[in-house]
Amino acid sequence: MNSTPLRISAVSYINASPFVYGLEHSGFLKNFSLSLDVPSVCAEKLKSNQVDIGLAPVAIIPELGEHFILPDFCIGANGPVRTVMLYSDVPLKYIKTIYLDPQSRTSCLLVQILAKHWWKIFPRFAGAKEGYEKKIKASIAGLVIGDRNFLLAGKYKYAYDLSEEWKSYTKLPFVFACWIANKKLDEKVSSALYQALKFGVDNRDKILKSLGTQIDEKTAKNYLYNSINYKFDKQKQEAMNLFLKLAGEIKGLPQP
Repeated sequence: MNSTPLRISAVSYINASPFVYGLEHSGFLKNFSLSLDVPSVCAEKLKSNQVDIGLAPVAIIPELGEHFILPDFCIGANGPVRTVMLYSDVPLKYIKTIYLDPQSRTSCLLVQILAKHWWKIFPRFAGAKEGYEKKIKASIAGLVIGDRNFLLAGKYKYAYDLSEEWKSYTKLPFVFACWIANKKLDEKVSSALYQALKFGVDNRDKILKSLGTQIDEKTAKNYLYNSINYKFDKQKQEAMNLFLKLAGEIKGLPQP
């Protein structure tokens, strides 16, 4: 794998920016190509072997052939995450339709799990197309994933943080994405990748001013240090296994 570039796909959201910074600035990993994608594209690239490693949404795991979940790092949360939200103008029990953001299958499955097991509601789930946020009104709710949530805060009467709801339901953290390789990495590459990712997480302060106009530096720091939890530990492994078990009971996602 040292002779050809290691192909990596990482999530294009702010929550993955420490990993991207580490890959691009640490110097530990020398020979690689990096693409930034929404979670669903990252998952598809990993599944179709367009990349060797992906920061992929965990819902893709049962669909992969031979694969290796890399230890130590993930995109997780142990309570409110702020960027995986269900918005509504009515309380949960009055919601009749939920539009599902197509950018991440993991979060779409999560909202269905919570509806069934935690909220005890049975709305119609609908696939969404671009601009579906404008349809959130009356009894129609919408799941919104990613950085757009920083601009939507306070816009709707009710906002349900799915990571916080999962924690209330299971008493566990949640894992949205983890690092997955579709082939076994040699020890030197694996060590270099670990050092690069660790460098990025350890240097989050250096990227706070470069995250765009949709999030100020104070909000970015709180988000990257408090909302997102990057350590992939035994408790997160337990939470991921439970999620995948419950997700297996969901028949599928509706198409837009």
